[in-house]
Amino acid sequence: MDWSAVTAEDLVDALREVDWSTPPRPVPEFFSRFTVPRSYSKWTSRLKCNLYYYRTNYFILIMIILGVGFIWKPLAILAAFMTGISIAFLNDSFAVTFNEKVTRTVRQFSPHLAAKMRPPITPVLRGRPSSKRSIHICGRPRWLFVLLFSAVSCMLWLTSCSLLTVLWALLIALFATLLHASFRTPNLKARLNTFREEFRAVWRNYSEL
Repeated sequence: MDWSAVTAEDLVDALREVDWSTPPRPVPEFFSRFTVPRSYSKWTSRLKCNLYYYRTNYFILIMIILGVGFIWKPLAILAAFMTGISIAFLNDSFAVTFNEKVTRTVRQFSPHLAAKMRPPITPVLRGRPSSKRSIHICGRPRWLFVLLFSAVSCMLWLTSCSLLTVLWALLIALFATLLHASFRTPNLKARLNTFREEFRAVWRNYSEL
């Protein structure tokens, strides 16, 4: 895959639509081999490839650094957790999986309430959906939960009075992520994984025709 042709918008869309339920890459592989990129184009390609391939590792790394920064402030740790959940809701796979698990759990106690939590049916015209299927959580639009969790996390940040600490911890976490993604040499598994994702995307578009 030619990562130099992938724009930042394409990378964000891919990270939003990709399945995040896969486990993180092994730690020995994550810290396996580091080299200096030979040119600016090589650096940007490596950065995009590593951000996509090690996405789960970077998310865990950021959460760990934030957690260490607030180890003596439980309220701030809860705020960081709520912030991570609100960001995770932006991913389609996480939102759909979360909705299915919550609905399945509610169905065991109240089938009637679980039926109300189903997402609305998308109208179909000429054998295909009339528009792109929107993501719903518990029968409500996804953006409602993103705003709710974001508002709660903001209130927790203000209550804990740790805004300066969270800014420093977030900057350190982002810098560590950028540093690793810049110098971690893409291995064969990363290249094979991107080719597999390309095949799945092409097959998905073909099956929708």
